[in-house]
Amino acid sequence: MCNALKLHTVEFFAMDMKYTNVCIEAFAYCLPEEIISTESLERRCAPLYERLNLPEGRLEALTGIKERRVWTLGKTPGQQSILTVQKLMQQTGFDSNKVGALIHGSVCRDYLEPATACSVHHALGFPPSGFVYDISNACLGIVSGMIQIADMIELGHIEAGIVVGTESSRSLMETTIQHLNTDLSLTRKSVKSAFASLTIGSGSAAVLLTHKNVSQTGNRLLGGAVYAETKFCGLCRSDTDQSGGDAMSPLMETDSETLMKEGVSAAVRCFERFLLATGWNRSDIDKTFCHQVGRAHQKLLFESLNLSMDLNYSTLEYLGNTGSAALPTAAAMGFESGFVPDGSRVALLGIGSGINVVMLGLERQKKVCTERHGL
Repeated sequence: MCNALKLHTVEFFAMDMKYTNVCIEAFAYCLPEEIISTESLERRCAPLYERLNLPEGRLEALTGIKERRVWTLGKTPGQQSILTVQKLMQQTGFDSNKVGALIHGSVCRDYLEPATACSVHHALGFPPSGFVYDISNACLGIVSGMIQIADMIELGHIEAGIVVGTESSRSLMETTIQHLNTDLSLTRKSVKSAFASLTIGSGSAAVLLTHKNVSQTGNRLLGGAVYAETKFCGLCRSDTDQSGGDAMSPLMETDSETLMKEGVSAAVRCFERFLLATGWNRSDIDKTFCHQVGRAHQKLLFESLNLSMDLNYSTLEYLGNTGSAALPTAAAMGFESGFVPDGSRVALLGIGSGINVVMLGLERQKKVCTERHGL
């Protein structure tokens, strides 16, 4: 009986993540200026392509990614995160003295310790009485941080909080190209696990969440659901635990086909719980923002969820997979462009290696000042 009760309790909370006091005030994003085309990456992999007789254009044809961006050499994740939060604060005009939590949620960070959030917090001059720390959850780090801040607000611990993250792909890209061109043991089959690393791009995103009493937009975070299939934790992994500066030399192995299949399968299970938590039907969803991986993944995801891809704002074609920054960057760009009309119900659909799934529901209020507040 005790075991049954325990399982029931876990299932209940996974399905019933609801908020009554939390608003998503704004998303903000920053992009690097340097653009790297997929075509140029393939040219740099010429030794591999020639040795294995691989057709040019293969990477873009498989992923739908035409280009991605990289930060200026030497820029740390923390330095860029400071700029992204500054942009967020400028576009909202929010009182920095009310920020009770700052979470840094990207895979990339400045050091193993201290938390990158500490240097960002110090540079921004936020109140010393707040929560300041890093979290890591692969491509769901920023979204996971949103849940933690929402929980703090709902519990009355803070009035507002910010989660920010900056992903830097340059070192992964350079190390992968060198590996592909110099490891003569690679075959047409074994090389597949490295190609996903060439889809990664750089980006930075931040999110401000507030209590409804101090919100100037009233855009409510209703709640959502989480789901994990951790038996597939080995499908995508980096070889070492390192900080995110230029000195790191990471390699990543990804079973892309299995990860796509099992990730979407987990998303289907999570989506049913998400609908229960929000009280929505599929037809209630007006717009979506999802993690940006590749064209095939996006197509399979929306077919499996029985949703139209027309609802979704896609950035993968020109940004690639920007890790934890991908979903909030898409949301920021979508709101900025007018993609989301007033009164829309928006689904945030996050899937990350692990496998972890996080889905959140947002109700955009009517008659909001998008010019000032960014939503």
